[in-house]
Amino acid sequence: MGFILFFEQLLNGVQLGVMLFLMAAGLTLVLGIMNLVNLAHGSLYMVGAYLTISAAQWTGSYLAGLVLGLAGTLLVGMAIEVVALRPLYSRDHLDPVLATFGLILFFNELVAMVWGRASLFAALPSWLQGHVELLPGSIYPLYRLAIIGVGLAVAALLWYVVTRTRLGMLIRAGASNRTMVAALGINIQLMYTVVFGFGAALAGLAGMMAGPIYSVQPGMGELILIQVFVVIVIGGIGSIRGALVGAVIVGTVDTLGRAFLKPLLGSMISPTAAEAAGPALASMLIYLLMALVLALRPSGLFPARG
Repeated sequence: MGFILFFEQLLNGVQLGVMLFLMAAGLTLVLGIMNLVNLAHGSLYMVGAYLTISAAQWTGSYLAGLVLGLAGTLLVGMAIEVVALRPLYSRDHLDPVLATFGLILFFNELVAMVWGRASLFAALPSWLQGHVELLPGSIYPLYRLAIIGVGLAVAALLWYVVTRTRLGMLIRAGASNRTMVAALGINIQLMYTVVFGFGAALAGLAGMMAGPIYSVQPGMGELILIQVFVVIVIGGIGSIRGALVGAVIVGTVDTLGRAFLKPLLGSMISPTAAEAAGPALASMLIYLLMALVLALRPSGLFPARG
C-alpha cells in the first residue's frame, strides 16, 4: 500500500510538473528573447480556462472548446504584445513590469464582469472520464494521464520547432543578438508578437487542462505564476530543456512534500508539532530547492546557450 501511494503521488507530481512546464516554456521564451518579465502570464492561464469552458458550452463539443480556447488565448496574447507592451521596449525594465502588473488587475476584473466571481468547473467528456489500472491495486485517473501525455508531446514539439525549424533558428538568434537579426532584414517586431502569442497559447493550454481539476475563478493564475518563476530559475532562463526538467522537479518535490512530509515528521517529533510544522515546511520545499540551485548553479541547471 505504501509503494502504491508513493507511485500515485509521484504521477501527480509529474502531472503538476507538465502543467508548470507549459507555462514556464512560454514565459522563459519571452524572458530569454524579449528580455521582458511578464507578470500577466498567469492571467493568460486564467483566460485560457474561461475561454475553453465558454467555447465548449457554446459548441457542445469539448474538443471544439479546446481549439477555440487555444486560438482565443493566442489572439489575446498577440493583442497584449501589440497594444500594451510594444511601446515599452525602449524604456526601463520597470515600465513593462508595472504594465503587466496592471494587466493582472485588468483581466481579473474583466473576467469577474463577464463570468462573475463564482468558481466554474469544466465538465469532462465521457471518453476522458474513468480510471486506468497501472499497477495491481493502483487505479489512476485517465484524465491526469492524458495531461502527462499532452505535456510530453508539447515538449517534444517545442524541441523540434526550436532546434530544427527556421522559426526556431530565428528565435535562438534573436535571443543571442537581436540587433544583428534585425540588421539581416528580419522583422523583429513581428517575431516578438509571434513569440509572445505562442507563449500565451501555452499558458492557455495549461489553463484549459487545469479547468477540470481545479476551480476556475478570477485570480487563479497568480499562485501558479509564483511556482512558474521558481521553475525558470531552477531550469535556467531561456532554456526549454531547463523548463521541462525544472518543472518536473518542482512538481514532484511539491507534491511528495505535501503528501509525505507531515507523516515523516510525525515519526520523529510529537504529532502536534508535526501537524503545525509539516504543512509550512512542505510549502517551503520548492523555495529551499531554488535557493540550493542558485547557490550551486546561479544560471540554473540548463542555462540557455548565448
